[in-house]
Amino acid sequence: MIEEGKPLFVQIAEQVEDSIVDGSIAEEAQAPSTNELAAFYRINPATAAKGVNMLVDKGVLYKRRGIGMFVAAGARELLLSERRSDFALRYVQPLLAEARRIGLEPDDVASLVRGGAAPATP
Repeated sequence: MIEEGKPLFVQIAEQVEDSIVDGSIAEEAQAPSTNELAAFYRINPATAAKGVNMLVDKGVLYKRRGIGMFVAAGARELLLSERRSDFALRYVQPLLAEARRIGLEPDDVASLVRGGAAPATP
C-alpha cells in the first residue's frame, strides 16, 4: 500500500481523497482521525496529521471542534475537477504530442480510443 519514493503524508492525503472521490466517505461525513490513519498505516501520528492538514489547507476537510474532521461540502467535485485537469496534463497532452510525431490526426487518436487501441493507418 505504501509506495517508495513518495512522502507518506502525501500518500495518506491521496488515500483519503480516493475515498472521497469513490464515495466511500461522503461529503459532510466524518473522515478517519489522525490516530486511526496512523494505526491503520502503522506510521507516526504526526505524519498522518501532516496529510490530513494538507487536505484541510486544500478545503477538502474541515474540523468540528471536539468531534473530528469532516469532508467539506463540494469536496468531491473539487477533487474530480483537480483530477480531470491533472489527467489532461499527464496523459492527454503527451498522447496527442506523440500522435503528432507519428503522423496521427486527432480523429485517428479518437478512433483508437473508441476502438480499444486497435492500430490505425494514417
